[in-house]
Amino acid sequence: MKVILASQSPRREALLNLAGIDHETIASHYEEKVENVYNIEEKSIELAYGKALDIFQNTQGDRAIIGADTFVVKNGKIYGKPKDRKDAISMLREIQGTIHTIYTSIAILVEYQGQYKEFKETHKLNITVSPMSDDEIITYIDTDQPFDKAGAYAIQSGFCKFIEKVEGNYMAAIGLPIDRVYRILKENEIL
Repeated sequence: MKVILASQSPRREALLNLAGIDHETIASHYEEKVENVYNIEEKSIELAYGKALDIFQNTQGDRAIIGADTFVVKNGKIYGKPKDRKDAISMLREIQGTIHTIYTSIAILVEYQGQYKEFKETHKLNITVSPMSDDEIITYIDTDQPFDKAGAYAIQSGFCKFIEKVEGNYMAAIGLPIDRVYRILKENEIL
């Protein structure tokens, strides 16, 4: 059975590779709209599901499609991917020296021998970031170029030296709770 990752994220692909899950990657063209979000968990699941459904509807046969979405949130404010360098600096200034929350949702859509199943869940974790000087923020941004990352950072990058504490599934902070993905695929005899 084919396993397809509905994402352009190299981090999600790397996690599937690390877990030894044979898969292919097809970028979803689902339009992510993030204005007027009243329930972050529901919105995160909606986006993960939308990405998976986009690929599911454009493929055939026995397959499992994995969609995922990640939000970085502090005090109700959602930090998406920065628009530019100035936006990235602003984001990191706001999250440095504080605790923020990451929501990563997965949606796995499975068709096997004519039977359809779907699995959706959200993983919530709290991240404590050490205080950072403006020089540290600028050096990080100029070195790691975090413009394709929610919140303008990657926990597994050079930013790791500023992470004081992670409460929750570390892999979900990277973008995919790979243990849950593996278990869902295994329990449904996809692997």
